[in-house]
Amino acid sequence: MGVVRVWRLRKDHTWIDAQIRDCPESDEVEIRFFYDGALLLARRWPSREQARTHATDRLRDLQRVGWTTHW
Repeated sequence: MGVVRVWRLRKDHTWIDAQIRDCPESDEVEIRFFYDGALLLARRWPSREQARTHATDRLRDLQRVGWTTHW
């Protein structure tokens, strides 16, 4: 499936993206967070569903402190 952007947030002229990508060397998927285009954090998960749940949890955390969704 390649790389899929899950969400994008904006605040004070900066943005954070969450992307999920397949790991070619295993059956895992990786959730990656980018801050203004620079890789901030990457973590592997055994399933796409678990990675998406983690991304959704981080989305809610960031929205609570003032970040807004932007596509």
